[in-house]
Amino acid sequence: MADQSIPEARTPETPVEGSAAEGLSRRKLLSTAGATGLVLGAAGGAVGYAAAPSAATTPLTSVGADRVMFHGKHQPGITQGLQARGHLVAFDLAAGAGRKEAAALLRRWSDTARRLMAGESAAHDDTDVARDAGPSALTVTFGFGYSFFARTGLEKQRPVSLDPLPDFSSDHLDKARSNGDLWVQIGANDALVAFHALRAIQKDAGGAARVRWQMNGFNRSPGATSHPMTARNLMGQMDGTRNPKPTDTDFDKRIFVPASGSADPSWMAGGSYAVVRRIRMLLDDWEKLSVTAQEQVIGRRKVDGAPLSGGTETTEMDLEKTDAKGDLVVPINAHARITRPDQNGGAAMLRRPFSYHDGFDADGVPDAGLLFVCWQADPLRGFVTVQRKLDRGDALSKFIRHESSGLFAVPGGAAEGEYVGQRLLEG
Repeated sequence: MADQSIPEARTPETPVEGSAAEGLSRRKLLSTAGATGLVLGAAGGAVGYAAAPSAATTPLTSVGADRVMFHGKHQPGITQGLQARGHLVAFDLAAGAGRKEAAALLRRWSDTARRLMAGESAAHDDTDVARDAGPSALTVTFGFGYSFFARTGLEKQRPVSLDPLPDFSSDHLDKARSNGDLWVQIGANDALVAFHALRAIQKDAGGAARVRWQMNGFNRSPGATSHPMTARNLMGQMDGTRNPKPTDTDFDKRIFVPASGSADPSWMAGGSYAVVRRIRMLLDDWEKLSVTAQEQVIGRRKVDGAPLSGGTETTEMDLEKTDAKGDLVVPINAHARITRPDQNGGAAMLRRPFSYHDGFDADGVPDAGLLFVCWQADPLRGFVTVQRKLDRGDALSKFIRHESSGLFAVPGGAAEGEYVGQRLLEG
């Protein structure tokens, strides 16, 4: 849970449309009053939502009108902001399925994603789950796992960056809920729209692939607060204050694979690497701490996310500041200190997580936490660098447990008339 935030994250490659005048096909809005055409949720590849240009919060009745484009330089679901509902699902190719079947599957999936993101019905056997709703900022993102390349005879095209992640001391990984041949991320600002997409993708898999694991998450709904602000995680902390911003001069270099000058194969140009971790929060232990103790663990004030060294949420943290006793105001093992890019050789990740709650165990302990999703051009320089540092002394480590993990190569976006992964599967 790195200490990182992003303002509105729309890019020219992933434009957003959405007024009623542009048409939402069969899934019309019940009401589009006040529609702005922005993707609500853009306080970060990690943390909140973007406001309309006016001072007033966009009415919830317009949420359904928000549309993200499927085609573009990058896949959708990376630079857009947080979405209210999410599903993460991994598939394994069926026995006997290979490159040909995988190509046909990605073609079907891409067509379905394009249609649903435009507010249209699925091409075949639509369930009508999302009838009457607009696109609701739906995004569908596809990636390939390490094992996919051997299954399809494409080992020579497997990126070195996709080598398995190292082990970490906080890992208690369930192999059945980790990795996979294929990975799909679905996000939307309406739960039924998100489920509709999940069901359509699963049905499209047909006999070519079977579900390996699936996880459900949520974030704050657009319009739930009086003004745009960084979202909170289930520990009550503002989560994502220092995410990389698209306006940063080195944003693309950190997040996306370049078209040239990279060790990655050419089919990954414009793509990114997603690290996916199911991180359980030991909430009963965390909630026994006083607010002051919680702030010492994180290194930021709980009420407003400001660093303990003073200022506001966006104030640069003063790592050298001491109190009257000469002790560091921001503890040496505080989570926010350890995860700062300037403390990790510039390593940075674009975070787009979801919270989750999967009920309670027999003792009433909540199975809840964070579906951590981070994006970077190089996972070794991004996630691995930061996680190794956290592994050596993060104060937060005793209150969390990594229970599943995956690393996926997410190719660039599909051009008009193409499907995601076509450069790999037909190259």
